[in-house]
Amino acid sequence: MKFEKINLRALEPEDLELLYDWENNDSYWIISNTVAPFSKYTLKRYLENSHKNIYETGQLRLMIDLITEKKTVGTIDIFDFDPFHKRAGLGILIAEKDERKKGYATMALKCLIDYCFSTLQLHQVYCNILSNNQESIDLFKKLGFIQVGIKKEWVKTSDGWLDEHLFQLINKEKE
Repeated sequence: MKFEKINLRALEPEDLELLYDWENNDSYWIISNTVAPFSKYTLKRYLENSHKNIYETGQLRLMIDLITEKKTVGTIDIFDFDPFHKRAGLGILIAEKDERKKGYATMALKCLIDYCFSTLQLHQVYCNILSNNQESIDLFKKLGFIQVGIKKEWVKTSDGWLDEHLFQLINKEKE
């Protein structure tokens, strides 16, 4: 799936080192609700099973590649896929700080939202964003997501508690 300067692609065995670095970067753990590192063995098994379709696993992870630079800058996920209620959660990571604020997340999300609504025929997508992540809040709002709730003091950190904001985007075109 291509959109402007980025390509969303399936996971490949060559992605093991990148995933290992990203999944074991403890600064991302608060976003992904992770509290322990992943082994290369576990990630290798995950990659070996990544060929299964979203209807089997309830999730899909795609890598975000820059087309001209031939560089992987992040990952984007569909999770909690519910084909009966036609909804799913979305998550995104642009891993390196110097690759952020260049529009790649916007392009990747636009591409994935189109895939969710056009190909998967979903009625809605949602995301959960911590209150201290204003960049993500701004990103999802820019793409039409509406805040529909706040889970108060939802995530415990070493500095105290953070609220988690719930955003939804409903596909009005299919109604």
